[in-house]
Amino acid sequence: MAVLPVLYHPGLGHDFFDLKIYMRAMDWWAAGNPLYDYVQPDRVQGALYFTYPPFAALLLRPFALLPLGATVTIFTVLTVLGVLVTTYWLVAPVVRRHNLPRLFTLTVAVLLVFAAESTRETITFGQINMLLVVLILADLLFAVPGERGWAGVGVGLATALKLFPGIFILYLLATRRWRAAVVASATAAAATLLAAAVAPWDSWRFWTHELWATDRVGRTDYTGNQSLFGLLSRFTAPEKPSQLAWLLLIVVAAGYGLWRAARVARAGDALAGLTLTGLVGGLFSPITWTHHLYWFIPAVVVLVDAGLDERRDTVRGARRRRWLFTLAVGTGFVSIYGVVTFLDWGVAPTHTDTVGEFVARNAYVLLSLLLLVTLPARRPDRAEHRATP
Repeated sequence: MAVLPVLYHPGLGHDFFDLKIYMRAMDWWAAGNPLYDYVQPDRVQGALYFTYPPFAALLLRPFALLPLGATVTIFTVLTVLGVLVTTYWLVAPVVRRHNLPRLFTLTVAVLLVFAAESTRETITFGQINMLLVVLILADLLFAVPGERGWAGVGVGLATALKLFPGIFILYLLATRRWRAAVVASATAAAATLLAAAVAPWDSWRFWTHELWATDRVGRTDYTGNQSLFGLLSRFTAPEKPSQLAWLLLIVVAAGYGLWRAARVARAGDALAGLTLTGLVGGLFSPITWTHHLYWFIPAVVVLVDAGLDERRDTVRGARRRRWLFTLAVGTGFVSIYGVVTFLDWGVAPTHTDTVGEFVARNAYVLLSLLLLVTLPARRPDRAEHRATP
């Protein structure tokens, strides 16, 4: 797929930017300085900081002992392996159900996932997002009846590493999977307490102050912030948006999205439930960078699978099949073309845009809202992975 080098070329300028910040912060911390005092000047954002929870810092600290090139290689290899494994988990059941050519379908799927902007940004910034996806999917996609074993541990670890996956604890509660929700919460708490035992002052500072300082992760009106708060921030820039308006939007979008996620999961389609929850998380978070938005990839899988299930010998089936495939292609196109790799519009305010510019600049937000309403639940006899009520 010769287009991949072209897609990655603009992202090469990132030069593992985020990973380098992490490693410099680890060196600063190892020298005896307070972890969250680390500051790196930046021409666009003004200043950049270490923003992950203390538990993530504990896991990153050993990498500071390695040469930077070795750390970059390890992170890249782990991301590549994560793409291969998770794509197989998502696509192999569809291949089996519809008797698709196995090697060809999996190869095309993997190449398309590597082409997605979320993957490109994860690799070229040196982010940890694929590790979180592996933990979440391994934990919840293959849950067994009765909630025995380790269900919830992966979500708990992912939440302790980066707060975004905490939305999946709400998903477990919404689907009445009480045991898994308790295990996930206890795991996140245990990891957080471990970090507090090792670094008590840094932990106290993070949970009482830094967690609430959204300005530490960059300007909220930047085009790369594809959350509802980002959209509102671009409307009101340079002023901050109304907190009340944001909260009202969040209550409606998150409430409806989690309600739909619980319904489709309890109906037997765990993947659709997880996908809707991931989309809710992107809308819910004040800061949702494009590398967070993996969840359009399983959305495409669900849409294609549902489309292949539709009958072609009826008018209704043919019409619905065309709609599902069109939505899948559109979602894939937006995910690959992206909103920052080729449309890097910085922090220009949205209220000066034309309609076309507004749609392009906020494409992921608008697509997430559309999918919350339209993503189908596959029939229980066709959805291979099922949630356990």
